[in-house]
Amino acid sequence: MKFDTTVRAGNHYLVFFLDDQRYSLHLPAVESVARMVYITPLPGAPEIVLGVVNLRGKVVPIMNIRQRFDLPKREILLTDWLIFAHTTTRLVGLAVNSVMGVAECLEQCVVPIDEFFPPLKYLRGVIKFQDGLILIQNLGELLSLEEEKSLDLALSTS
Repeated sequence: MKFDTTVRAGNHYLVFFLDDQRYSLHLPAVESVARMVYITPLPGAPEIVLGVVNLRGKVVPIMNIRQRFDLPKREILLTDWLIFAHTTTRLVGLAVNSVMGVAECLEQCVVPIDEFFPPLKYLRGVIKFQDGLILIQNLGELLSLEEEKSLDLALSTS
């Protein structure tokens, strides 16, 4: 997926899988990637929150992004991965099937989502590659305002 032409630093994306579909996050939002660990349930958290993990002394909520994309429920496996990334308000973990790696792309390969689909709240755009499309996740819209408040309350009482 790497092109010979010079690319700007802002055109790097972490590519991951949910089932057979490739998704990505803008690389500057990503803090780290780790193998799956035990996720501690968080009472009172919104339905999208699977629970929390300890990441270097920080309690980080783990999000079920499969739910956001209306994918079938599936049991979390030890072979799955966690991507730790920054939303506009907090650090979160995303439970994903696997992580493909970092892709570089030219600016003209990134197309706004509304050119392919009706506007989708949780997607920012699409990267066009010769071997298919990669959907770009919109972390800024991951949690609704109500879910943010509910998560804050659940984290403060745990």
